[in-house]
Amino acid sequence: MLIHTRIEQKLLDAFDPVVLEVTNESHMHNVPAGSESHFKVVIVTPQFDGLRLLQRHRAVNAIVAEELAQDIHALALHTYTPGEWYEYYAEKPPASPKCLGGEKKVPV
Repeated sequence: MLIHTRIEQKLLDAFDPVVLEVTNESHMHNVPAGSESHFKVVIVTPQFDGLRLLQRHRAVNAIVAEELAQDIHALALHTYTPGEWYEYYAEKPPASPKCLGGEKKVPV
């Protein structure tokens, strides 16, 4: 089973999200074609009500811990309650930053 599919299924089962977008962004990075190493997850669920951002991220990371330990190099998480999503993000979901090419440093 593809890593993308495993992540998606685990998050669907655990959170019953209103919105779930799992995007393989590996093609945007310096990795071989067909890689599954860089993902963006946008997840909207009432289960995040009352949780701080760090708590939400920990909850998602716990569900995909096996994939994080073995396969995933980068996981960008965008975690929202339904209220936050529909008020601020539904019209324009967050964009991913450009890849710095692994060894390149962020200019200071």
